[in-house]
Amino acid sequence: MILIEHEDNGTRGRFFVKERDEYLAQMVYIWSGKDKIIVEHTEVDERLKGQSVGTQLLSELAAWVREQGIKVVPVCPFVKAIVEKKPDEYNDILYKIHQ
Repeated sequence: MILIEHEDNGTRGRFFVKERDEYLAQMVYIWSGKDKIIVEHTEVDERLKGQSVGTQLLSELAAWVREQGIKVVPVCPFVKAIVEKKPDEYNDILYKIHQ
């Protein structure tokens, strides 16, 4: 079982999988005001490929932003691709310019 952790310093944050002192996967974001975050990039180590870790990171992030009442601007190509493939699952977390 993969343990996904979260850290946020008020400016930047990430959801990640860590083994000892090594980050094996992470989805990194920056805050853009108080109501949205910009997901910059997602990395998954080769050792975790094929285990849907990137999708799990996105699921954790989505649950968190819903709880916080904030929105997401997906700059990361991986996140953009997933939310386009699954709009019913993720459309509610996306920041829309004309809200």
